[in-house]
Amino acid sequence: MGRRHLLVALIASLLMTYPAAAQRQRGMRERPPEPTGAAPAAESQPTTQESNERPGRDNLSVTEGQVTVHGQPLRYKATAGTLALKDEAGKPLADMFFVAYQKQPASSDPSSRPITFVFNGGPGAAAVWLHLGVAGPRRIALNDVGGPPAPPYHLVDNDDTWLTATDLVFIDPVGTGFSRAAAGQKPEQFYGVEEDIRSVGQFIRLYTTRYQRWLSPKFLAGESYGTTRASALSQYLLDNGISLNGIILISCVLNFQTISVGNGNDLPYVLYLPTYTALAWYHKKLPADLQADLTKALNESEGWALNGYMAALALGSQLPQADRETAVKKLARLTGLSENYVDRANLRVDPSE
Repeated sequence: MGRRHLLVALIASLLMTYPAAAQRQRGMRERPPEPTGAAPAAESQPTTQESNERPGRDNLSVTEGQVTVHGQPLRYKATAGTLALKDEAGKPLADMFFVAYQKQPASSDPSSRPITFVFNGGPGAAAVWLHLGVAGPRRIALNDVGGPPAPPYHLVDNDDTWLTATDLVFIDPVGTGFSRAAAGQKPEQFYGVEEDIRSVGQFIRLYTTRYQRWLSPKFLAGESYGTTRASALSQYLLDNGISLNGIILISCVLNFQTISVGNGNDLPYVLYLPTYTALAWYHKKLPADLQADLTKALNESEGWALNGYMAALALGSQLPQADRETAVKKLARLTGLSENYVDRANLRVDPSE
């Protein structure tokens, strides 16, 4: 089983015990949002306030919690649940799930505290990866090489949580995580580039209004396809009255030709080469002169990728034999792979290999 599949299983098992996400199960209760400057509860462990669920309305759960970040306590309010997107006539379109964290005590001045809307990519991925893997106040405990340990799985306080610098809203686009089209609505209306942008943009505008964050500095953070979404969202939000202060692009992909290897597209092989060189350096597979100086190794790799490797691939079967042999030696030197392997791969080292 691959690492990503193991992480999926690990995350799934943790969701049932994680307070903020678990509230979304059928037993979750709703609580109206509090004013931005509301006083925090005194508990250091998560506590839940509940009232009767009201079908057709926003379905929310609010908890208080505390983590330790680099030895210092960090208190927060977590809001988990769904906001109902509606059309102009008030008819429900979708229930969009989110988990939001607000550092406590909250400032009475929203303009003094940034807010960042966070989503993963796919398309088809919920925000759980960035939530429990990167930015949230708690994260999955992983081993020294970033893989899942043996069960039982557990969460630990996240010393690198972004909550120290900004409030956070993790968004599941419709069809991912717990976000779903409303009863009687076709999910397909949310499953396109523009459709996805529109629904996520509507959620951000609704959240910003509902929680009185119009004066807050606003940021987007997207991963993989989420970088594509974030780029397009910036224009959509601007057209709808929301100006952003910045965008964070993680595992950036704005041109899919740069990552999709295949017949007729050699560009990814060229762009991946410096990364292959860095990996070979890390594993001590480069020749001695390159192994001694990472900067030198990367400069040589980047230079040859654009000025030699790209031309060799473009010539294809017309590449002279002598030039091909030179390219084989150079590619082997910069990747730590054997010349025999590089030759059999026809100078094209696929990332899946």
